[in-house]
Amino acid sequence: MTWILLTTLSVLATSPAAPRADSITITRLQYPGGGDWYGDPSSLPNLLSAIRERTGIQVTMREQTVTPMDPSLPDHPYLYMTGHGNVQFSPAERAALRAYLLRGGFLHADDNYGMDQSFRREMRLIFPDIPLVEIPASHPVFHDFYDFPEGIPKVHEHDNLPAQALGIFVNGRLAVFYSYQSDLGDGWEDPEVHQDPPAVREQALRMGVNLFLYVLGQAVP
Repeated sequence: MTWILLTTLSVLATSPAAPRADSITITRLQYPGGGDWYGDPSSLPNLLSAIRERTGIQVTMREQTVTPMDPSLPDHPYLYMTGHGNVQFSPAERAALRAYLLRGGFLHADDNYGMDQSFRREMRLIFPDIPLVEIPASHPVFHDFYDFPEGIPKVHEHDNLPAQALGIFVNGRLAVFYSYQSDLGDGWEDPEVHQDPPAVREQALRMGVNLFLYVLGQAVP
């Protein structure tokens, strides 16, 4: 919806608490446990480029990287994590991530085929009191710029299961977005990496733009 983007841009331009335009970015979460947290290296630069070209928001050229225990964690409104392998946070890291998410932070976990079991385990440990649930296709994240009437798009087949968007809601706010059996990051990568058809890459990029604008709208006072 164009009016949401215009409202967000207006607030960014006028609010004294708004971040500098050239500091707005997506932050990759570096996690322990042996998983390849650094996977899909061209994905976030390509998504940031699409955001810049399609919305006019002057995001950075490349993502930032942060660990759960970094003191600057609260300064990163959009955390992104992906990988194929194990995710295992320490108790202190779980506590830090829980505090970050309860205070308004956002985590997008994008299963790159292999992190599902460990990610779900960690979410149960971080939020034993809040379940990971399916996000309905009517949620604004699927309609805030591009329209996805059926919810999250399918990028890679993997187990031939339908793509799912799962989430953790904190007091009604979407704090964790988990893209499962979709693999958005592969769709954001350079075309020659996975040789996805242009239409599939376009759907992935559109979903990424939606996610970014949704988070930005939530983060702006």
